[in-house]
Amino acid sequence: LPTPNLELCVFSFYTLGVMSGAAEEVATGAEVVDLLVAMCRAALESPRKSIIFEPYPSVVDPNDPKTLAFNPKKKNYERLQKALDSVMSIREMTQGSYLEIKKQMDKLDPLAHPLLQWIISSNRSHIVKLPLSRQLKFMHTSHQFLLLSSPPAKEARFRTAKKLYGSTFAFHGSHIENWHSVLRNGLVNASYTKLQLHGAAYGKGIYLSPISSISFGYSGTIQTCVLCSSKSVLFVLQQSRPIQSRFLQSRNLNCIALCEVITSKDLQKHGNIWVCPVSDHVCTRFFFVYEDGQVGDANINTQEPKIQKEIMRVIGTQIYSS
Repeated sequence: LPTPNLELCVFSFYTLGVMSGAAEEVATGAEVVDLLVAMCRAALESPRKSIIFEPYPSVVDPNDPKTLAFNPKKKNYERLQKALDSVMSIREMTQGSYLEIKKQMDKLDPLAHPLLQWIISSNRSHIVKLPLSRQLKFMHTSHQFLLLSSPPAKEARFRTAKKLYGSTFAFHGSHIENWHSVLRNGLVNASYTKLQLHGAAYGKGIYLSPISSISFGYSGTIQTCVLCSSKSVLFVLQQSRPIQSRFLQSRNLNCIALCEVITSKDLQKHGNIWVCPVSDHVCTRFFFVYEDGQVGDANINTQEPKIQKEIMRVIGTQIYSS
């Protein structure tokens, strides 16, 4: 038998080694799948997609198992967009028979369901939608997730460093189009690389802040840049919807992560802008999503005892038991 190419091996690992199908994931984590699809769409619709849409899907052609319908070596963003547009709403997928929904999806586009499977199975992060009782109320959104994006080896290195130096929590803001890659490649030091979107005014590293307003500036939820000359931040505050949906209703999404960071001498603090040059010293813990310009409290400071206490109440032992 001929040796299958690398992309087919990778696809087989995703679909066979990680999960046998998307049905269980959709049934038990519909909001998470909804978020993954939204992140994929944001990256694919970005003018920077050739840089940030990474990894590009490896999807076997359902009509020819020996070839790839989506191939990282032969990228076709237009065809990928067509298939993504045909991925049915996750809200609809939670109703009725999954096999029936798959049939409907196959009628729309034979590559839609395989693409959905890839979006789910290629995610390398542990994401859980937090129930209301375990949400951080001061973040003012019902779309809150426990997000652990570090592989076991990095988490082990993080724990070792934490024992030596201790840790604290800080926000990390990044446009939603970047998270498709972050969930699969981890939070990386993008300074002075083609991935860098904002300036690196304080040197090379992962940028964080204990102040929510500063990190919201990186996520695109602020009209004035918080790293420019003005220190005043103008938020786009809107009335909250009277009824919060389980699912994301808008394409205008913004997000912010709450990370745990090692408090060693490597962590450089420039006022409320922190730079961590050691990627192993930053691990995402929470992820918050906002719709249509809504944002959380601009004045949250993770160094305040009451805020730290609330974070620890919510996070509990989940980090180390997941």
